[in-house]
Amino acid sequence: MKYTKVILSIIFSCLSLLANAQGNKESGDKNVYTNPIMGGDYPDPSILVDGKDYYVVHSSFEYYPGLLIWHSTDLINWTPVANALHKYVGSVWAPDLVKHDGKYYIYFPANNTNYVVTADKIEGPWSEPVHLDITMIDPGHVADEEGNRYLYFSSGSYVPLSKDGLSIAGEVKHSYDGWEIPREWSIECFCMEGPKLFKRGEYYYLTVAEGGTAGPATGHMVISARSKSPLGPWENSPYNPITRAESPSERWASIGHGTVFEDASHKWWMMYHGYENDHYNMGRQTLLTPIEWTKDGWFKIPEGITVDKPIKLPKGAKPQKAFTLSDSFKGNELNPQWKFFGEYDPSRYQTSDDGLTIKGKGSAVADCSPMLIVPADHSYTAQVELEIKGDAVGGLVLFYNQQSYSGILADNQNILTNLRGWQFPTEKEVINRHVYLRLQNLNNTVNMYYSIDGENWIKTENSAEVSAMHHNVLSGFMSLRIGLCAMGKGEVTFKNFEYTPIINHKS
Repeated sequence: MKYTKVILSIIFSCLSLLANAQGNKESGDKNVYTNPIMGGDYPDPSILVDGKDYYVVHSSFEYYPGLLIWHSTDLINWTPVANALHKYVGSVWAPDLVKHDGKYYIYFPANNTNYVVTADKIEGPWSEPVHLDITMIDPGHVADEEGNRYLYFSSGSYVPLSKDGLSIAGEVKHSYDGWEIPREWSIECFCMEGPKLFKRGEYYYLTVAEGGTAGPATGHMVISARSKSPLGPWENSPYNPITRAESPSERWASIGHGTVFEDASHKWWMMYHGYENDHYNMGRQTLLTPIEWTKDGWFKIPEGITVDKPIKLPKGAKPQKAFTLSDSFKGNELNPQWKFFGEYDPSRYQTSDDGLTIKGKGSAVADCSPMLIVPADHSYTAQVELEIKGDAVGGLVLFYNQQSYSGILADNQNILTNLRGWQFPTEKEVINRHVYLRLQNLNNTVNMYYSIDGENWIKTENSAEVSAMHHNVLSGFMSLRIGLCAMGKGEVTFKNFEYTPIINHKS
């Protein structure tokens, strides 16, 4: 049995290495990368250049702890650092990560208002959220040469901030009306959002998204304007839109929400997000393309560069290595990439060398606040070992929101299937409080398996089709995530979560 597990471990390692190489396989060139640079649900990226280090944070919505900060030294390979938000304040939308006078700030909207959290070190500890008491969304921070600080919002309006950045210091003033979208284009709405600001030379540059975050593939876009004052008036770029999907047949759809920045080697880039055609349920993925400056002081994407083709690596960058999602659950802390859906209760779980034990909550997948992780591939297997205690039910599911999910579960003796909320025993009296569960996602067709010993797997008769579990169908800006469930009166111990990409699967 031990020998078999060693062989399986070697096989999984080889598969992971193949997955790491997949992005560059088309070109055969180790000096290029292919988008996405962060595969899976990483929307509304806000990047901070801090010397030779890069940090990025995304919208975290109903996933808590929230505002997970990622770190890179080459813009291509990213690892998680810390979660900046632990207190539940509602669904967290587009944040802005900034450093001002040696201190770190994240401004973000939630529950029809805005907050800021601060830290002296990027890894924390981060403060409790400070309420800013202003109702607009998508705050974007800017400071002028005298140190005066402002927040812009999706409306094209701004407010002055206090010197410490922790309160509003004046009235709302409107400054920017956006760029007029041709009426014949297919968009969701005008919906200006996501202002990001920086200064280069004598100009301040304002980058916004327009056209709607989702809806038609051709809607979302990146718009640029500039002014010699951070308060306007703003002149629109002659190169607008800087980028957009021009056809529904393109690989990347609804591309927008850009942050423009200069790297440590003085090269300029734009980080933004997009949905992948046929894989909208993965959420909005983080994309990266270079930009160039024109002689008259505008930026644009260079000729010949497209988001769906290989791009030359940043200076000093190494080919992308897949970030491992597998987790033994051993140790004293939960890895920061795991999130609970809804309010975060750290007293509910305990980590140890015996695994991760989660107390049961609620009576169904919908109200058990599952623990979730972001898959990064079109096809993959996810499996985990469970021990059921008391009258608990444990499970391995694909979870979009409290109304949309499917997966395989177990009580103390039965294997259960859940198809879009319809839950029933599919294999009766086949286990004794201990089981291994597996989901195999093959381009949105999900097969379900269980095992008594972790070696011999039995496929149940039930499979699910999950391609429609995305925002354009269900709303909410969520993504389809892998979830571990513990519900009922008792607790579930999870061990050895294994995530393995499936390479070159043909649907």
